Amino acid sequence: MIEGWHNGQYLVILSQGESAEAARRYKFEQFLPGYSLVGLRGWDDFIVRNQAGNAFTLPAVPLEASYAEPFSLPESLALEPDARLAGKIKWYLKPLVFGGSAQDNSNLAWVTHEQHAELVTWWNEQYKSLKAQSSGA
Repeated sequence: MIEGWHNGQYLVILSQGESAEAARRYKFEQFLPGYSLVGLRGWDDFIVRNQAGNAFTLPAVPLEASYAEPFSLPESLALEPDARLAGKIKWYLKPLVFGGSAQDNSNLAWVTHEQHAELVTWWNEQYKSLKAQSSGA
């Protein structure tokens, strides 16, 4: 895993082995089939690749391909490390899509990568359930 600052954005880039394991923890096969996990951009967004090899970012919650936006990975992965942030991910206790606020510091926590995977999975299951209920499925 390589993490650090690049052009004002904090990036976490996973190795190929880390990517497969993380995708399993985040349940990509369930929520985002056909995509592979590259890393994180700014803690809120995943960096992913589709089967054609194109890179995109999309929010961790909701983890849906319809939110994908094209992304260009830096040519050089020489990121500027920041020891204060290594191994941590900023997490909104109530995700923005559920009405949480990015400006409310009481809605912010720093979590480990393992905790992040658990939280992302749980909130995406809630999102999927609510979406199914609202569509009458």
